[in-house]
Parts: sequence; C-alpha cells; structure tokens
Amino acid sequence: MKLYWIKTHWIIKKLFSGFIWDKTNIKNTVYLTFDDGPIPEVTLWVLETLKEYNAKATFFCIGDNIDKNPAVFKKIEDDGHAIGNHTYNHLNGWKTKNKTYLDNIKKCEEKLQHSLKEKNNLQSKLFRPPYGKLKIAQSRAIRQLGYKIIMWDILSADFDPSIPKEKCLENVLTNIKSGSIIVFHDSIKASNNLEYALPKTLEYLKQNNFTCGIL
Repeated sequence: MKLYWIKTHWIIKKLFSGFIWDKTNIKNTVYLTFDDGPIPEVTLWVLETLKEYNAKATFFCIGDNIDKNPAVFKKIEDDGHAIGNHTYNHLNGWKTKNKTYLDNIKKCEEKLQHSLKEKNNLQSKLFRPPYGKLKIAQSRAIRQLGYKIIMWDILSADFDPSIPKEKCLENVLTNIKSGSIIVFHDSIKASNNLEYALPKTLEYLKQNNFTCGIL
C-alpha cells in the first residue's frame, strides 16, 4: 500500500500556511472536493448523488477533460457547484519545469474562461496541484496569478485500488470535523471506492447535521 497523509498534520499546515488546508467555522460546514474530472462515466453519477442530498461541492477540473467532455462540465456549472483549476494535463509540479507548469495552468484557465457561462465563477480563482505536489517557486507564481491554492484536511485515498472501499470510507468518517476539506476523485480509477464511500459519507453528514459548502 502506498504511503500518504490521510489526515493532514498540523505541522504541515503550519509549514505551508500560504495554502488553504481547511476552513474553520462554527456552522458545521465541510467542503467536499472532486479532482480529475469531468469524466462522463463518473462525474454525472457524482452530480446525481450530490443532488439527492442537496449537497454542493468544488470540482477541480483538468483542462483536457473539459475539452473532451464539455457537456459534463456544463452540468457541473448548471448544478451550482464551484469549479477550480487542476492544470490542463494533470502535471506533477515536482517533475515539471516551472514555466511549463505555469503555462499549463494558464492553458486550463483559458479553457475555464471560455467554457463558463458566468465569468464571476472565476472571481475567486481556485487551484489544486495534482498529486498535491508543487515547488515553492511555482506556488509563489500561482498566487501572483490571483489563485488560492486549495489543499485538504482529509484525503479519502479513493484513487488507490489497493485499499478496500471500507477503508476509504473510514479515512473520511473518522477524521471529519467542521471546516474539513475532503478530497474525492471523479475518475475511472477511483470509481469503485467512490461509489461506495460517497453516498455513505453524505448520509453521515446528513445524520450529524453537517452542511456541504463550496470553496
């Protein structure tokens, strides 16, 4: 099994305080996020499941997937969810030259600007680095472009096919608190774990009087 942080440690949050790891509040609000879409086979199911629970979320979209699936992207917007930039080609910042990385973000931004009906959806620009990996110089440049860098408080690890779906759910439910930013993935690879964990997470949130906000 791969090693990664399920619950982001407070030391990491303090060291990288320029990133947004959670959004502390007294309203019992949490923030569901979905990375890597839009993918018709998964994203449409996610949208219908969220609608069943009257829940909103933030989708960090890959530009290339927007190009391939414009109708699904439009559905995310039409349903009133927030949308963020996840690069155009899902690049790993640690393995990518700074200029190439920034150009790829700008390419995704151009796609978002072209595709969104309401341009004010981008007034608060949101960016999440694929794999959670980017260099300090990259993060500085991204913020200079006006982006908020959104990380997470809880990683479901739904993307890892080696973990049981029950463990994916446990990763979320044992760590939820008001203000948590929770990462799921609307991708083919994550779909088995996601289809088990998301409805049960939403039911837990409903039963425990949490609301799902957008970033």
